[in-house]
Amino acid sequence: MSNSWTEQVIEGVNARLASFFADKHAQAKRLTPRAIELVEAVSEFTMRGGKRMRALAIYAGYRSVSQNPSDAGFEAVINLGASIELLQSYLLMQDDWMDGDDERRGGPATHAAFSRRFGDAKLGASLAILASDIAAGFAFELLHDTKFPARTAAAAHVAFTDMHFEVVCGQQLDLLGHEPVSLMHHLKTGSYTVRGPVRLGALIGDADEAQLAALERFGRPLGIAFQLRDDVLGTFGDSRATGKPAGHDLREGKNTALIAEARTLLSPQDRERLDQAFGRRDASAEAIANAVEVLDRSGARAHVEARLAAQLAEAREALHPSPLVNEGIALLHELMDRIALRDR
Repeated sequence: MSNSWTEQVIEGVNARLASFFADKHAQAKRLTPRAIELVEAVSEFTMRGGKRMRALAIYAGYRSVSQNPSDAGFEAVINLGASIELLQSYLLMQDDWMDGDDERRGGPATHAAFSRRFGDAKLGASLAILASDIAAGFAFELLHDTKFPARTAAAAHVAFTDMHFEVVCGQQLDLLGHEPVSLMHHLKTGSYTVRGPVRLGALIGDADEAQLAALERFGRPLGIAFQLRDDVLGTFGDSRATGKPAGHDLREGKNTALIAEARTLLSPQDRERLDQAFGRRDASAEAIANAVEVLDRSGARAHVEARLAAQLAEAREALHPSPLVNEGIALLHELMDRIALRDR
Protein backbone atom coordinates (compact mmCIF):
# COMPACT_ATOMS: atom_id res chain seq x y z
CA MET A 1 0.00 0.00 0.00
CA SER A 2 1.22 3.52 -0.79
CA ASN A 3 2.17 6.28 1.61
CA SER A 4 -1.52 7.22 1.77
CA TRP A 5 -2.42 4.08 3.71
CA THR A 6 -4.22 6.18 6.31
CA GLU A 7 -6.42 7.81 3.69
CA GLN A 8 -7.18 4.45 2.07
CA VAL A 9 -8.23 2.94 5.38
CA ILE A 10 -10.33 5.97 6.34
CA GLU A 11 -12.02 6.10 2.94
CA GLY A 12 -12.64 2.36 3.02
CA VAL A 13 -14.24 2.49 6.46
CA ASN A 14 -16.39 5.49 5.55
CA ALA A 15 -17.59 3.72 2.39
CA ARG A 16 -18.38 0.53 4.32
CA LEU A 17 -20.33 2.52 6.91
CA ALA A 18 -22.28 4.39 4.22
CA SER A 19 -23.25 1.11 2.53
CA PHE A 20 -24.17 -0.48 5.85
CA PHE A 21 -26.34 2.46 6.89
CA ALA A 22 -28.16 2.41 3.53
CA ASP A 23 -29.05 -1.25 4.15
CA LYS A 24 -30.16 -0.53 7.71
CA HIS A 25 -32.25 2.45 6.60
CA ALA A 26 -34.13 0.15 4.22
CA GLN A 27 -34.51 -2.51 6.94
CA ALA A 28 -35.88 0.05 9.40
CA LYS A 29 -38.33 1.36 6.82
CA ARG A 30 -39.74 -2.14 6.40
CA LEU A 31 -40.27 -2.40 10.16
CA THR A 32 -41.80 1.02 10.78
CA PRO A 33 -40.99 4.48 9.41
CA ARG A 34 -40.34 5.69 12.98
CA ALA A 35 -37.42 3.26 13.32
CA ILE A 36 -35.62 5.26 10.65
CA GLU A 37 -35.10 8.03 13.23
CA LEU A 38 -32.87 5.77 15.32
CA VAL A 39 -30.85 4.59 12.33
CA GLU A 40 -30.44 8.16 11.11
CA ALA A 41 -29.30 9.29 14.57
CA VAL A 42 -26.58 6.62 14.60
CA SER A 43 -25.64 7.34 10.99
CA GLU A 44 -25.44 11.11 11.43
CA PHE A 45 -23.38 10.82 14.59
CA THR A 46 -20.98 8.22 13.18
CA MET A 47 -20.45 9.94 9.84
CA ARG A 48 -20.20 13.45 11.31
CA GLY A 49 -16.57 13.08 12.21
CA GLY A 50 -14.11 11.10 14.23
CA LYS A 51 -10.46 10.36 13.60
CA ARG A 52 -10.97 6.70 12.59
CA MET A 53 -7.90 6.11 14.76
CA ARG A 54 -9.10 2.69 15.83
CA ALA A 55 -9.49 1.52 12.24
CA LEU A 56 -5.95 2.71 11.56
CA ALA A 57 -4.77 0.76 14.60
CA ILE A 58 -6.47 -2.37 13.25
CA TYR A 59 -4.67 -2.01 9.92
CA ALA A 60 -1.31 -1.31 11.56
CA GLY A 61 -1.80 -4.41 13.73
CA TYR A 62 -2.67 -6.47 10.66
CA ARG A 63 0.36 -5.30 8.69
CA SER A 64 2.66 -5.81 11.68
CA VAL A 65 2.20 -9.59 11.43
CA SER A 66 1.44 -10.13 7.73
CA GLN A 67 4.33 -11.02 5.46
CA ASN A 68 1.95 -11.19 2.49
CA PRO A 69 -1.01 -8.79 3.02
CA SER A 70 -3.99 -9.60 0.81
CA ASP A 71 -7.11 -7.94 -0.54
CA ALA A 72 -9.18 -10.26 1.65
CA GLY A 73 -7.20 -9.16 4.69
CA PHE A 74 -7.71 -5.50 3.82
CA GLU A 75 -11.45 -6.09 3.37
CA ALA A 76 -11.61 -7.72 6.81
CA VAL A 77 -9.75 -4.75 8.31
CA ILE A 78 -12.24 -2.33 6.75
CA ASN A 79 -15.24 -4.32 7.96
CA LEU A 80 -13.85 -4.57 11.48
CA GLY A 81 -12.88 -0.90 11.40
CA ALA A 82 -16.50 -0.02 10.66
CA SER A 83 -17.56 -2.28 13.54
CA ILE A 84 -15.33 -0.49 16.05
CA GLU A 85 -16.48 2.93 14.80
CA LEU A 86 -20.04 1.85 15.62
CA LEU A 87 -18.90 0.54 19.00
CA GLN A 88 -17.41 3.96 19.66
CA SER A 89 -20.64 5.68 18.61
CA TYR A 90 -22.59 3.61 21.09
CA LEU A 91 -20.12 4.35 23.88
CA LEU A 92 -19.93 8.08 23.15
CA MET A 93 -23.71 8.48 22.92
CA GLN A 94 -24.05 7.05 26.40
CA ASP A 95 -21.00 8.89 27.71
CA ASP A 96 -22.40 12.25 26.56
CA TRP A 97 -25.68 11.59 28.31
CA MET A 98 -23.98 10.41 31.53
CA ASP A 99 -21.71 13.47 31.57
CA GLY A 100 -24.44 15.90 30.53
CA ASP A 101 -22.42 16.96 27.48
CA ASP A 102 -24.59 18.58 24.81
CA GLU A 103 -21.86 18.86 22.14
CA ARG A 104 -19.78 16.28 20.33
CA ARG A 105 -17.71 16.50 17.15
CA GLY A 106 -18.81 20.07 16.52
CA GLY A 107 -22.53 19.28 16.69
CA PRO A 108 -25.24 18.30 19.17
CA ALA A 109 -24.86 15.16 21.23
CA THR A 110 -27.52 12.58 20.37
CA HIS A 111 -29.59 13.10 23.52
CA ALA A 112 -29.44 16.87 23.00
CA ALA A 113 -30.57 16.56 19.37
CA PHE A 114 -33.54 14.36 20.30
CA SER A 115 -34.43 16.62 23.23
CA ARG A 116 -34.58 19.66 20.97
CA ARG A 117 -36.57 17.81 18.32
CA PHE A 118 -39.26 16.64 20.74
CA GLY A 119 -39.04 19.38 23.37
CA ASP A 120 -38.61 16.82 26.14
CA ALA A 121 -35.26 16.12 27.83
CA LYS A 122 -36.31 12.77 29.33
CA LEU A 123 -37.68 11.52 26.02
CA GLY A 124 -34.57 12.78 24.25
CA ALA A 125 -32.32 10.86 26.64
CA SER A 126 -34.42 7.72 26.30
CA LEU A 127 -34.28 7.84 22.50
CA ALA A 128 -30.52 8.43 22.61
CA ILE A 129 -30.08 5.31 24.75
CA LEU A 130 -32.12 3.34 22.23
CA ALA A 131 -30.00 4.73 19.40
CA SER A 132 -26.86 3.69 21.27
CA ASP A 133 -28.32 0.21 21.71
CA ILE A 134 -28.88 0.09 17.94
CA ALA A 135 -25.25 1.16 17.36
CA ALA A 136 -23.98 -1.57 19.69
CA GLY A 137 -26.01 -4.19 17.84
CA PHE A 138 -24.67 -2.92 14.52
CA ALA A 139 -21.11 -3.16 15.85
CA PHE A 140 -21.51 -6.81 16.81
CA GLU A 141 -23.24 -7.57 13.52
CA LEU A 142 -20.25 -6.26 11.58
CA LEU A 143 -17.88 -8.14 13.89
CA HIS A 144 -19.62 -11.40 12.97
CA ASP A 145 -19.37 -10.47 9.28
CA THR A 146 -15.59 -10.05 9.52
CA LYS A 147 -13.60 -12.91 7.99
CA PHE A 148 -10.89 -14.03 10.41
CA PRO A 149 -8.61 -17.01 9.76
CA ALA A 150 -10.17 -20.18 11.14
CA ARG A 151 -7.35 -20.55 13.67
CA THR A 152 -7.92 -17.12 15.23
CA ALA A 153 -11.68 -16.54 14.79
CA ALA A 154 -12.66 -17.65 18.30
CA ALA A 155 -9.83 -15.64 19.87
CA ALA A 156 -10.92 -12.55 17.91
CA HIS A 157 -14.46 -12.71 19.24
CA VAL A 158 -13.14 -13.13 22.78
CA ALA A 159 -10.82 -10.14 22.26
CA PHE A 160 -13.72 -7.98 21.07
CA THR A 161 -15.99 -8.87 23.99
CA ASP A 162 -13.12 -8.46 26.48
CA MET A 163 -12.43 -5.02 24.99
CA HIS A 164 -16.09 -4.06 25.43
CA PHE A 165 -16.13 -5.32 29.02
CA GLU A 166 -13.01 -3.35 29.91
CA VAL A 167 -14.24 -0.06 28.48
CA VAL A 168 -17.56 -0.32 30.33
CA CYS A 169 -15.72 -1.01 33.60
CA GLY A 170 -13.44 1.93 32.83
CA GLN A 171 -16.47 4.17 32.38
CA GLN A 172 -17.73 3.03 35.77
CA LEU A 173 -14.43 4.08 37.36
CA ASP A 174 -14.64 7.43 35.57
CA LEU A 175 -18.13 8.10 36.92
CA LEU A 176 -17.01 7.20 40.45
CA GLY A 177 -13.90 9.40 40.28
CA HIS A 178 -11.70 6.38 40.99
CA GLU A 179 -8.06 6.91 41.93
CA PRO A 180 -5.57 6.46 40.42
CA VAL A 181 -6.81 7.75 37.10
CA SER A 182 -4.21 5.61 35.30
CA LEU A 183 -6.31 2.47 35.83
CA MET A 184 -9.37 4.23 34.41
CA HIS A 185 -7.27 5.34 31.41
CA HIS A 186 -6.03 1.78 30.88
CA LEU A 187 -9.52 0.30 30.90
CA LYS A 188 -11.69 3.02 29.42
CA THR A 189 -9.49 4.37 26.65
CA GLY A 190 -6.54 2.05 26.18
CA SER A 191 -8.73 -1.01 25.78
CA TYR A 192 -10.64 -0.04 22.65
CA THR A 193 -8.41 2.70 21.28
CA VAL A 194 -5.11 0.86 20.90
CA ARG A 195 -4.75 -2.51 22.65
CA GLY A 196 -7.96 -4.07 21.36
CA PRO A 197 -7.74 -2.79 17.78
CA VAL A 198 -4.10 -3.75 17.18
CA ARG A 199 -4.73 -7.20 18.66
CA LEU A 200 -7.79 -7.69 16.46
CA GLY A 201 -5.87 -6.55 13.40
CA ALA A 202 -3.11 -9.00 14.23
CA LEU A 203 -5.67 -11.80 14.55
CA ILE A 204 -6.90 -10.98 11.04
CA GLY A 205 -3.27 -11.54 10.03
CA ASP A 206 -3.14 -14.91 11.83
CA ALA A 207 -0.67 -13.71 14.46
CA ASP A 208 1.21 -16.11 16.69
CA GLU A 209 1.51 -15.76 20.48
CA ALA A 210 4.88 -14.00 20.38
CA GLN A 211 3.53 -11.35 18.01
CA LEU A 212 0.40 -10.83 20.12
CA ALA A 213 2.55 -10.42 23.23
CA ALA A 214 4.73 -7.81 21.49
CA LEU A 215 1.66 -5.85 20.42
CA GLU A 216 0.29 -5.99 23.97
CA ARG A 217 3.55 -4.47 25.27
CA PHE A 218 3.24 -1.79 22.60
CA GLY A 219 -0.47 -1.10 23.07
CA ARG A 220 -0.58 -0.68 26.84
CA PRO A 221 1.57 2.47 27.10
CA LEU A 222 0.24 3.90 23.82
CA GLY A 223 -3.37 3.61 25.03
CA ILE A 224 -2.46 5.58 28.16
CA ALA A 225 -0.65 8.15 26.00
CA PHE A 226 -3.82 8.58 23.94
CA GLN A 227 -5.85 9.44 27.05
CA LEU A 228 -3.16 11.77 28.40
CA ARG A 229 -3.26 13.67 25.11
CA ASP A 230 -7.05 13.79 25.41
CA ASP A 231 -6.72 15.28 28.89
CA VAL A 232 -4.40 18.00 27.65
CA LEU A 233 -6.66 18.80 24.70
CA GLY A 234 -9.75 18.86 26.93
CA THR A 235 -8.32 21.86 28.78
CA PHE A 236 -5.78 23.46 26.45
CA GLY A 237 -7.09 22.43 23.01
CA ASP A 238 -8.63 24.72 20.41
CA SER A 239 -12.41 24.28 20.56
CA ARG A 240 -12.59 24.66 16.77
CA ALA A 241 -10.52 21.50 16.45
CA THR A 242 -11.81 19.49 19.43
CA GLY A 243 -15.49 20.18 18.69
CA LYS A 244 -16.14 21.01 22.35
CA PRO A 245 -16.42 24.36 24.15
CA ALA A 246 -13.31 25.94 25.69
CA GLY A 247 -12.68 24.72 29.23
CA HIS A 248 -15.08 21.82 28.75
CA ASP A 249 -13.33 19.36 31.07
CA LEU A 250 -12.98 21.98 33.80
CA ARG A 251 -16.65 22.94 33.73
CA GLU A 252 -17.65 19.29 33.77
CA GLY A 253 -15.38 18.54 36.74
CA LYS A 254 -13.63 15.70 34.91
CA ASN A 255 -11.10 13.82 37.00
CA THR A 256 -8.32 14.08 34.42
CA ALA A 257 -4.60 13.48 34.77
CA LEU A 258 -4.17 17.27 34.83
CA ILE A 259 -6.40 17.59 37.88
CA ALA A 260 -4.67 14.67 39.61
CA GLU A 261 -1.30 16.39 39.09
CA ALA A 262 -2.66 19.76 40.17
CA ARG A 263 -3.86 18.39 43.50
CA THR A 264 -0.25 17.71 44.48
CA LEU A 265 1.21 20.94 43.06
CA LEU A 266 -1.15 23.84 43.72
CA SER A 267 -0.80 26.35 46.50
CA PRO A 268 -3.96 27.10 48.55
CA GLN A 269 -4.44 30.32 46.60
CA ASP A 270 -4.14 28.61 43.23
CA ARG A 271 -6.36 25.74 44.37
CA GLU A 272 -9.05 28.33 45.14
CA ARG A 273 -8.74 29.74 41.61
CA LEU A 274 -9.09 26.27 40.19
CA ASP A 275 -12.13 25.56 42.37
CA GLN A 276 -13.90 28.63 40.97
CA ALA A 277 -14.10 26.82 37.62
CA PHE A 278 -13.79 23.11 38.33
CA GLY A 279 -17.14 21.33 38.24
CA ARG A 280 -19.05 24.58 37.72
CA ARG A 281 -20.98 24.61 34.49
CA ASP A 282 -21.85 28.27 35.00
CA ALA A 283 -18.20 29.29 35.41
CA SER A 284 -17.37 32.54 33.64
CA ALA A 285 -14.88 32.76 30.79
CA GLU A 286 -12.57 34.63 33.17
CA ALA A 287 -12.75 31.86 35.79
CA ILE A 288 -11.95 29.27 33.13
CA ALA A 289 -9.03 31.32 31.85
CA ASN A 290 -7.67 31.68 35.39
CA ALA A 291 -7.95 27.93 36.02
CA VAL A 292 -6.21 27.11 32.73
CA GLU A 293 -3.41 29.52 33.60
CA VAL A 294 -3.00 27.88 37.02
CA LEU A 295 -2.79 24.40 35.52
CA ASP A 296 -0.10 25.60 33.14
CA ARG A 297 1.94 27.70 35.56
CA SER A 298 1.86 25.10 38.36
CA GLY A 299 3.59 22.55 36.19
CA ALA A 300 0.57 20.21 36.00
CA ARG A 301 0.52 20.41 32.22
CA ALA A 302 4.26 19.86 31.97
CA HIS A 303 4.03 16.81 34.26
CA VAL A 304 1.27 15.25 32.14
CA GLU A 305 3.14 15.94 28.92
CA ALA A 306 6.27 14.36 30.42
CA ARG A 307 4.25 11.27 31.33
CA LEU A 308 2.88 11.18 27.80
CA ALA A 309 6.40 11.29 26.38
CA ALA A 310 7.47 8.49 28.72
CA GLN A 311 4.56 6.30 27.60
CA LEU A 312 5.43 6.89 23.96
CA ALA A 313 9.05 5.98 24.65
CA GLU A 314 7.92 2.74 26.31
CA ALA A 315 5.75 1.92 23.30
CA ARG A 316 8.67 2.52 20.92
CA GLU A 317 10.97 0.32 23.00
CA ALA A 318 8.43 -2.51 22.80
CA LEU A 319 8.91 -2.62 19.03
CA HIS A 320 12.69 -3.09 19.01
CA PRO A 321 13.55 -5.89 18.85
CA SER A 322 10.31 -7.72 18.19
CA PRO A 323 8.90 -10.60 16.13
CA LEU A 324 6.83 -8.15 14.07
CA VAL A 325 7.13 -7.39 10.35
CA ASN A 326 9.25 -4.31 9.54
CA GLU A 327 6.70 -2.74 7.21
CA GLY A 328 4.07 -3.00 9.92
CA ILE A 329 6.41 -1.61 12.57
CA ALA A 330 6.76 1.52 10.44
CA LEU A 331 2.97 1.91 10.47
CA LEU A 332 2.88 1.45 14.24
CA HIS A 333 5.41 4.28 14.58
CA GLU A 334 3.22 6.47 12.39
CA LEU A 335 0.23 5.58 14.55
CA MET A 336 2.18 6.77 17.59
CA ASP A 337 2.86 10.11 15.91
CA ARG A 338 -0.79 10.58 15.03
CA ILE A 339 -1.77 9.97 18.65
CA ALA A 340 0.92 12.20 20.14
CA LEU A 341 0.54 15.12 17.74
CA ARG A 342 -3.21 15.21 17.13
CA ASP A 343 -5.18 18.38 17.88
CA ARG A 344 -8.58 16.78 18.49
